[in-house]
Amino acid sequence: MTNNDLLRRLRYALNLNGVTMTEIFALAGYQIGPAEALKFLKKEEEPGFVACDDVAMGYFLDGLIVYRRGRQEQPAVAGPVAEGALTNNLILRKLRIALELNDEAMIEILKLAGVVISKAQLSAMFRSVAHRNYKVCGDQFLRNFIRGLTLGQKKSAEEK
Repeated sequence: MTNNDLLRRLRYALNLNGVTMTEIFALAGYQIGPAEALKFLKKEEEPGFVACDDVAMGYFLDGLIVYRRGRQEQPAVAGPVAEGALTNNLILRKLRIALELNDEAMIEILKLAGVVISKAQLSAMFRSVAHRNYKVCGDQFLRNFIRGLTLGQKKSAEEK
């Protein structure tokens, strides 16, 4: 999944507008205007499309953590630039932190998208790459997680 596709899906799932996205980027130290942020949301074939690289996506995810949970008192040791390429496992971990989700909540979100997974299978995605039980998070799994987020948001909006 491309970073642009991920950003579009997250924007829809979390009901974010261009100004809010700009604020989220700024919270992580990435200065971008609302018009530039919306260019990340365009599809490749649309005029004005700008590819969202791993660094920008890392800033967005870190900004999302600050936006949803507040700023940490101590500075982070490694920033988004130091992390290098984003993996689906790292994206899933950052979303879990930003949304303050535990294993049970993540399993319920995945159930909404039609994915049945055990707690052990889920925790394998959050292990160190060197761990013998580490499991790679695939694009389809990440898509289903975001789809479950979207369905969960719609469900809670209907209940209100």
